Amino acid sequence: MAQNWSPASWQQHEARQQPVYADKAALDAATQELASYPTLIEPADARKLKAAIADAQAGRAFVLQGGDCAESFAEFSPANIDASFRLIMDMAGIMAARSGLPIVKIGRMAGQFAKPRSTEIEQKQGAGLPAYRGDIVNGIAFEEGSRAPDPARMFRAYAQAYATLARLGDLAEAEGADLYTSHEALLLPWEQALTRPEAEGAGRIYGTSAHLLWIGDRTRFPGSAHVEFARGLANPIGIKCGPSLDQATLVTLLDTLNPAREPGRITLISRMGAGRIGEALPPLLRAVRQEGHPILWSCDPMHGNTIKAANGYKTRPFGTILDEIRAFFEICAAEGAHPGGVHVEMTGQNVTECTGGAVPVTEQNLADRYHTHCDPRLNPGQALELAHLVADIMPRRKSQAA
Repeated sequence: MAQNWSPASWQQHEARQQPVYADKAALDAATQELASYPTLIEPADARKLKAAIADAQAGRAFVLQGGDCAESFAEFSPANIDASFRLIMDMAGIMAARSGLPIVKIGRMAGQFAKPRSTEIEQKQGAGLPAYRGDIVNGIAFEEGSRAPDPARMFRAYAQAYATLARLGDLAEAEGADLYTSHEALLLPWEQALTRPEAEGAGRIYGTSAHLLWIGDRTRFPGSAHVEFARGLANPIGIKCGPSLDQATLVTLLDTLNPAREPGRITLISRMGAGRIGEALPPLLRAVRQEGHPILWSCDPMHGNTIKAANGYKTRPFGTILDEIRAFFEICAAEGAHPGGVHVEMTGQNVTECTGGAVPVTEQNLADRYHTHCDPRLNPGQALELAHLVADIMPRRKSQAA
């Protein structure tokens, strides 16, 4: 276990993007009860994923990470789980067939309930209420009762995650495939409650809410409670890397989160935006190469390319998403870095949230099936089109495996 660390040591650090619960006693009671619940994932499977990511770092595999921007209670159904599972498998099949590489499949599923927000208070028609922070925290309806953070929502999130994992397990077994889960480790009381030792008396501690946990671009600052929490976990850890991240901070994060330089431990997820990646990514690639840290570079082409359409809908132009992916692979090649993964927000539902694609969604179409609770997602047609592009430009199987 990491030195001077405990599952609660994050509480001595600055914790941003946390809801303010009016009833502290109710929060403590909820987290104490959750701490007695069964784990959502098994530590052995998190270790297996870490080994698979290490293979991707070495060029022997490629990582596909994808799913909902934020899971909702309202859209929970076997049909939606099945559709998203099928989409991930189909995308992975396209990539594997072209590259000859095994695809490590990681869903943004079974736990992606909390979302960071750019403002604490949402204003609408002259009224201000706490921002919607995901169904695990509060409700999306713009009503005072709905927007009050409620710790009891963590129990429903746990039940939905547990049921989703059971369904995914059945589907993966029938497919003969492995599918791991991931989410942003944002809501720290929830994450602490689901932290467990690998075995009685064992030194390694796992976050058992998901196989891979990542630290968001808004919470990976020096002195961060989220970094402190992740520091002591044995899970593979992701770090979102936006254009504000500088070389010195990145190196400090890597030294803090992976001092032993363990292969498979860290995935760096670039989310720069198509217009900024050419300037912002190369210095980070060079800093990591110079320090010799073993990491997996992955591309999130979604979060840096969000715009507001003329009709007020938040959207992402599909062409811009593809531009960022192309630039990511080109820059990695120019800098001698290995591009080992992609990270996308998508859904198996036929939504109209991102504009463009082979069967184009226009700004006028956005209202037709705009179902997201937070950020716009690719629909199946757009996601499969993206998979074909990635398959054309991703690395191929090496003739001699290391």
